[in-house]
Amino acid sequence: MLSEKIKDTCDVFCFDEQKVRRLQQTLQKQNIEGMFKMFKLLGDETRMKIAFVLCEEEELCVCDVANIIGSSMATASHHLRTLKQLELAKHRKEGKMMFYSLVDDHIRQLIQLAATHSKEMITNG
Repeated sequence: MLSEKIKDTCDVFCFDEQKVRRLQQTLQKQNIEGMFKMFKLLGDETRMKIAFVLCEEEELCVCDVANIIGSSMATASHHLRTLKQLELAKHRKEGKMMFYSLVDDHIRQLIQLAATHSKEMITNG
């Protein structure tokens, strides 16, 4: 018996032209590059760990971040600086100490949503 191949493409060029035009216009108005950069940035495991712990605490100093994630201060500092340069984190200096926090609740919500989804994936198999 020959296995039947299922085609994963359309037989027509455009099914719903009105919907396509509306979504093309919506897409053009969005900052897709900014969204891509944010997710790409958070696609690094070390930066995701840092962003997650910054969700759990209002702010953390570089040395505490390094201890929490098990890295050197140089590594933690590099990743925190990257988060700051891309406007996901901010910092303040107090004497010789540098404290970092997330820029706003939008980033916190994204991280918390990802954490919740990850737990659900483990629970639901």
